Amino acid sequence: MKHLKIDLNCDLGEGLDNEHLLMPYLSSCNIACGGHAGSVDTMDKVIGLAVEHQVKIGAHPSFPDRENFGRVAMDLSHLELEQSLEQQLLLFMERAALQNATIHHFKAHGALYNLIAGDEEKATLAARVVKRIFKDVKCYVPYNSKIEKVAREHGIEIVYEAFADRNYNADLSLVSRAAPQAIISDKDTVLSHVKRMFEESKVKTIQGDELHIRAQTFCVHGDNENAVEILKKLHESF
Repeated sequence: MKHLKIDLNCDLGEGLDNEHLLMPYLSSCNIACGGHAGSVDTMDKVIGLAVEHQVKIGAHPSFPDRENFGRVAMDLSHLELEQSLEQQLLLFMERAALQNATIHHFKAHGALYNLIAGDEEKATLAARVVKRIFKDVKCYVPYNSKIEKVAREHGIEIVYEAFADRNYNADLSLVSRAAPQAIISDKDTVLSHVKRMFEESKVKTIQGDELHIRAQTFCVHGDNENAVEILKKLHESF
């Protein structure tokens, strides 16, 4: 595998069955744990592919909501959310252990990712569950988020994540998927977007401002219609 200057990650095991096409261009991946998508079979398959390609493996839990693909916030009690996260992470840990695979990181999915980025109480819940289940994993977090602060307080190493194929708002939140400009699907536009974030620590928002951002890993969504093309371009360019 080519040694990249940047870390490219992708959310996998989400039912698209395109992991074999994406994996050669990745340095880390986030595997669905059965909440929004995924099953024992898909976890086993994608973990195996990641091991084969020497790609770092991450647990990718979400709200337990397959109907909305984990992209809508659920009104769960503290206990319900804690139990759901525990169940997903324990299952994933079990499947990884069967292949002697190392779990490198934790990254929440969709609405849960956004929730723990902005809600300190829920971020604390997530950090406690992660710390309780995993002995030594990193946490992929957005810059200047609640989960960044809380993870540090719990002794969890953080890795700043930015999104290669998503546009940003003026508060550094992601543009809603309901908006037409939310997703970037042109490979050259993605490359410019990533280069600005990686080389200049700046991101251009849809309002036209350039804001400071930190990023050590860049996510390309596996369900982006041009995911393979985008990853190839980034892989060639870095």
